[in-house]
Amino acid sequence: MADQVKRPVKITETILRDAHQSLIATRMPTELMLPIVEKMDQVGYHSVECWGGATFDACLRFLKEDPWERLRKLRDGFKNSKLQMLFRGQNILGYNHYADDVVEYFVQKSVANGIDIIRIFDCLNDLRNLETAVKATKKEKGHAQIALSYTLGDAYTLEYWEQTARQIEEMGADSICIKDMAGLLVPYEASKLVSALKAGSNLPIQLHTHYTSGVASMTYLKAVEAGCDIIDCAMSPLALGTSQPATEVMVETFRGTPFDSGLDQNLLAEIADYFRPYREECLASGLLNPKVLGVNIKTLMYQVPGGMLSNLVSQLKEARAEDKYEAVLEEVPRVRKDFGEPPLVTPSSQIVGTQAVLNVLQGERYKLVTKESKKILSGEFGQTIKPFNKEVQKKCIGDTEPITCRPADLIPPQLDKFREECKEWIQQDEDVLSYALFPQVAMDFFRYRQAQQTKVDVTAAEAETKSYPV
Repeated sequence: MADQVKRPVKITETILRDAHQSLIATRMPTELMLPIVEKMDQVGYHSVECWGGATFDACLRFLKEDPWERLRKLRDGFKNSKLQMLFRGQNILGYNHYADDVVEYFVQKSVANGIDIIRIFDCLNDLRNLETAVKATKKEKGHAQIALSYTLGDAYTLEYWEQTARQIEEMGADSICIKDMAGLLVPYEASKLVSALKAGSNLPIQLHTHYTSGVASMTYLKAVEAGCDIIDCAMSPLALGTSQPATEVMVETFRGTPFDSGLDQNLLAEIADYFRPYREECLASGLLNPKVLGVNIKTLMYQVPGGMLSNLVSQLKEARAEDKYEAVLEEVPRVRKDFGEPPLVTPSSQIVGTQAVLNVLQGERYKLVTKESKKILSGEFGQTIKPFNKEVQKKCIGDTEPITCRPADLIPPQLDKFREECKEWIQQDEDVLSYALFPQVAMDFFRYRQAQQTKVDVTAAEAETKSYPV
């Protein structure tokens, strides 16, 4: 290996976003992040993923924090590191498609408040749903990374991935990420996949996976050897399980090889020491459930994400039909096939799983159909890689004419309407975006914010009127 050309692997640190989203339901508060930012900024990470995904909703809903204020504070602290966010294409950070004007304004404000790299994905890998976000990111001089939701199935051949990489480069994206949300990518398949993406484009390749099935570190090793440029890792206190491989482990793995990251283990150890007491607190409080730290090999056996498996169990428990578990697991791939073989990632995993449960419990397939299943079969989420099962589509949506264009083409501009609806609560430009994505949650937060400000004003006024003895 000594005579090989040096190609240091770059590392994106996820502890401030996906690591705590995966292990402790996105509950890490901003005040816990800020004291360690200066030290993290010295590491030399490729980027620090710290925003987007579920953090936005969790900030407003559970932590009573303004997500925009979190971003500004992190930007102030990270003077040398690029900040990265996860963006759900035309869904932004919500669960519905939004008009282009909302997507463009969200990108503009994300970059203005401190984001450098926007990782953009779509649950169906419908590239049409990514175009607006990519163009908006480029317009704001940000780095647009397209993430491909990795999945298995007849249609997902190496030729498919290679061709998709070619299209991504033609769209003007700056890099490609393999988003293996379910931990389905095994080591030797990772080598083939990275090689196919490299054959299809000249863009840098990044790999994001989860340790759920137990193979993630080995997958990173083979991917980097095959040409992968960047890997997503989490500091060890919040690594493994349903999170990412540990940063320090991957740094040590490549030390002394042509892929040596050059990161300082002593500095990483100090950062790990900072987060370790927080991990213990989360274990003690029950926020970190030891179950999510184990290996779930059924993820690979059934090709179903770990979160989806636990969802199925709870749905069956509620229906007092836990004995139907195996039948549901067998039904999931059948429903997925009927629905055009989409990747199983939010929201498609929940839609397919719930429909599979209903099919088994009813004793007749598609006797009861969820409104989300109808949305997929009507084309409201976009185009799937394979056609829908025509008979199933007819049974579920009847004579409804399916959408064949880009779904957002049918949504008129929304920004002015949202602004009008929440105008009395707006204290900063960004508030309209918080409202657009999560109207009820944002309104609850705005009321809370105003109550806190009133409390502070009253306290200050009382202090001024108090007379003190001389």
